[in-house]
Amino acid sequence: MKIKHCIYILLACYIATFLRLFINNDLIVSIIGSFCFGFVIAKRLSYLKAKIMLSGFFSCFTSFSGFIYFLYKILDQENFIKFIFWFNFIIILNLFTMYLGFWISRKIN
Repeated sequence: MKIKHCIYILLACYIATFLRLFINNDLIVSIIGSFCFGFVIAKRLSYLKAKIMLSGFFSCFTSFSGFIYFLYKILDQENFIKFIFWFNFIIILNLFTMYLGFWISRKIN
C-alpha cells in the first residue's frame, strides 16, 4: 500500500474520532455506524475507497471499546439478566440497522 493511501486512511480515522467526541452516546454511535457501514458495503466501492471508509472511518467511529465498557459496567454490578439483555439487544439492533442500510443503498441504485 502506498504512503498516500495510508495518509488517507489516517485522515479518515482522525475525522471519525473527532466526530465521535460530539456524540457522547455509544448506542447512537453504534446504530449510526452500523447503518452507514451497511450502506457503504452495498455500494461496491474500489479497494482503496473501501479501505478508507471501512477500515479507517468506521473502525474509529464505532469503536468496540465503548460497547465493551458499557457491558462491563453492567457486569460489574453483577446484574447478569440486564447484561444478557443488553448484549443481545445491541448485537441484534446493529445487525438489523446494518442490513437496513444495505437494503436502502441497494434500492437507491
